[in-house]
Amino acid sequence: MKKIIVVLFIACFYQLIPAQDKGKYWEDIQIIKKYEKIYAPATNPIIFVGSSSIRRWDDVERTFASYRAINRGIGGAVINEITYSLNELVFQYHPRQIVIYAGENDLGDKASTADSICNRTQRLITAIRAQMPVVPIVYVSIKPSPVRDKVMDKAIEANKLIRTYLLHQKNIQYVDVFSLMLSADKKSRPELFLSDMLHMNPKGYKIWTKAIQPYLIK
Repeated sequence: MKKIIVVLFIACFYQLIPAQDKGKYWEDIQIIKKYEKIYAPATNPIIFVGSSSIRRWDDVERTFASYRAINRGIGGAVINEITYSLNELVFQYHPRQIVIYAGENDLGDKASTADSICNRTQRLITAIRAQMPVVPIVYVSIKPSPVRDKVMDKAIEANKLIRTYLLHQKNIQYVDVFSLMLSADKKSRPELFLSDMLHMNPKGYKIWTKAIQPYLIK
């Protein structure tokens, strides 16, 4: 009975997402499908899913080749869009583990609060658990991008709320990249980013690799 309620909740949630949002990610998904007709994805992989910080991690599959990692990030996606696209981005691959980075783009919406970002993250986890109740999940915290310095307090609070929520969930690891990417005086570090001060350069991804790898399973 509980599972039926969860499924119905998720179905209703999907209907609340505006139809026009589909265009933001649908083309990316079609590109992925075309690519897979040429290069079949690994079986029983570790899925890296989320927004552009995942999508632009160009060498993630090579870096974690021994883990059979595949990249299914969507540039510009907010949490709700990842939730809505779980069938195409996650479930169809039958992953043995899921690595998630989502929520930073939600910071840019003035109407979004730390609470609402946490609530969306909870719905994302609930949607995954409705289909994959025991698959291990690695949640990567929101990172401190210099372009978002004005909303750093919101990011800190959202990370705190999400971390507290995840402590009560099974088979989920929280990876704190936020603190690892701060300077000694607790400020963002431009040297870890491209010129847009949002997307990371290899130095930033090196920090992520070191932080995430201990939690991956073979």
